Amino acid sequence: MTTTDTSRTPDREDARRALAAGAAPRRFGSWYIAEHRIRAMKGYAGDAIFQSVGNPLIYLFALGVGLASLVPQGVGGVSYLQFVAPALMASAAMTVTANETSYPILLGFKWNPIFFGMNASPITGAQIVNGMFIHIALRTVVTVAIYCGVIALFGAITSPLGWLAILAAAATGLAIGAAISSYTSTIQEDRGQMAMLQRFGITPLFLFSGTFFPLEQLPPFLQPIGWISPLWHGTELGRVLTYGMEEPAWLTATHVGYLVTLFAIGLWATRRHFTRRLDK
Repeated sequence: MTTTDTSRTPDREDARRALAAGAAPRRFGSWYIAEHRIRAMKGYAGDAIFQSVGNPLIYLFALGVGLASLVPQGVGGVSYLQFVAPALMASAAMTVTANETSYPILLGFKWNPIFFGMNASPITGAQIVNGMFIHIALRTVVTVAIYCGVIALFGAITSPLGWLAILAAAATGLAIGAAISSYTSTIQEDRGQMAMLQRFGITPLFLFSGTFFPLEQLPPFLQPIGWISPLWHGTELGRVLTYGMEEPAWLTATHVGYLVTLFAIGLWATRRHFTRRLDK
């Protein structure tokens, strides 16, 4: 039987081995977190698949086919299905990221404080956030790609650049998700904040972002909601890509810049909040 001398003072070789053992988590920690979250999806894979496949079909038939029959003249020179399809893609991305950046973050800090366990290893708070968003990005792209394939079968995509709408919708979802996570990562106690966020945040974005009708049809005092809404920027960008909606080049660039900026600020704030809470 082998015995270990526990009285031996650690030497330089011990320190070298310890540093080497922690090198991989420090270097690939974000990817380890992403892998962990992907594996954890086994517990709700059925719901995720239904959300990715079932929701597109339900919304498409209800709005793009059913409601479209009541709008035979179309919108802006295209059919109502073509008009609403990019909005449904962006809304699907928003739904995925909002779900992943709300309760799961509160869960990881409070109800099942797994974030603290991760941080006890060489993995940092910033890497936890990075890995979380790698997983969210992958799930969002897959969901939106399925959505894109479904609406393409119905003839809602007429531009050769239509596939880029997948990236536009994913960017929309990530921008919204980063903004949400920058808030939820600061919540210490659950007092119904998530329900309030859904009721007074996500729902107004869904209704007042030019999703089902042009933003110009809203009363003037409500239109600013659309101008600052990432869902509006993502929807308009998707329309440019799926059927070539005409708009100034500077406005298209503004859509892209707004989404990228919002995501960058939200990610930075989330990483900062995670680091502060985990290092206490």
